[in-house]
Amino acid sequence: MRRSYALVGLIMLFWFVISFITNIIGPLIPDIIDNFHLQHLALAGFIPMSFFLAYGIMSIPSGLLIERFSQKAVLTAGFSLPLVGSLLFAWVPTFPMLLASSFIIGLGMAMLQTTINPLTRVAGGEENFAFFSVLGQLVFGAASFVSPLVYAGLVERLTSGEPLTGITSWLQSLTPAALPWVSLYWLFAVILAAVIVIVLAVRFPRLELQENERSGGLHSYKVLLGNRYVYLFFLGMLCYTATEQGVANWISEFLRQYHGLDPQTVGAPTVGRFWGYMSVGCLVGLFALKLWDARDVLKVAGLLAIGFLLAALFGPAEVALVAFPAVGFSISVMFSIIMSLGLNSVDRYHGSFAGILCTGIAGGALGPLIVGWLGDWVGLRAALLFVCVTIAYIIGIAFWARPLVDNKHGSIRELFHKKNRS
Repeated sequence: MRRSYALVGLIMLFWFVISFITNIIGPLIPDIIDNFHLQHLALAGFIPMSFFLAYGIMSIPSGLLIERFSQKAVLTAGFSLPLVGSLLFAWVPTFPMLLASSFIIGLGMAMLQTTINPLTRVAGGEENFAFFSVLGQLVFGAASFVSPLVYAGLVERLTSGEPLTGITSWLQSLTPAALPWVSLYWLFAVILAAVIVIVLAVRFPRLELQENERSGGLHSYKVLLGNRYVYLFFLGMLCYTATEQGVANWISEFLRQYHGLDPQTVGAPTVGRFWGYMSVGCLVGLFALKLWDARDVLKVAGLLAIGFLLAALFGPAEVALVAFPAVGFSISVMFSIIMSLGLNSVDRYHGSFAGILCTGIAGGALGPLIVGWLGDWVGLRAALLFVCVTIAYIIGIAFWARPLVDNKHGSIRELFHKKNRS
């Protein structure tokens, strides 16, 4: 088919919207704890848990949906679910509704990410898939950097006491004065509604899934579940997302508890830099994986991540503000390496195996919850040491993995041509 770079641009917009919405929970944790009077940190951990639990549940079914329905239908449903979730919480801003909203948003985001990857391949061309996938990662990281800044700026405007005009005046009229951050969910709803209109108006090309993008039959899963490497890499994916979300969701609260730093003016931008540094790390990782074996890169990345995390936890405030984002930089290559090493460890059923690995993204539900639960017992600083354990397991994968193909030049290629997550 003809390449459609306008459609590729639209896909980049999709990535921006997905990231803008999904990675805002971390900066909101201090507000959630204060405004809903949560007595236990573990309760706050249920918010990211509800999102990533839905993501894990929906990953494999999403693959079946894009095989049965058109990509326009799946994209429309994928953006409609977060719209419903955002409106529900915006209308009824309570803690139980926030849990339900996060779950509904997670279902939609799983559908979107499963659909967008093969659509990128078709729109931009197989030969350009790696480039546009990296570009998507950069856009994803940029949105994750921007959304905490929007949150901080919006809350500052709504609480300044100054006369407001335009969209901020409208948001203020809809948002409880005691919960100015809830205005973000009205903003999400507006953005999602606009994207749905665009999706309905655009003509999408026919999507022919490749073998590695299809979910296999029951037999393929039975075969894979008899392979010990499947469990090795599934646990690796659980540990990676537990690491990513276990750190990102508690940065702002940690800075407030141990250094007295304001969540809006300092905590939120620091979380934004965490995601921004991850995007930079992805670019650096591309070059590193062309020079060294993926397993060696994974070992170095893991050791750096542990070192930066310890510096963030036990250093002064000035060090923590630099070290937390540096953790994001260090772990940025882990997802791609775990995915590619895993896919390179089996000789068939790559589509089904990719679905199993993406289900491991549910680890993002466990990381923040476990850190919060431990934080209630031993304090947040000691609780975040749990992340060192998950990183240690990921380092272990570098020693245990026995891929079927060379991983010096194959890691990123395998990632982009089999399954991708930004």
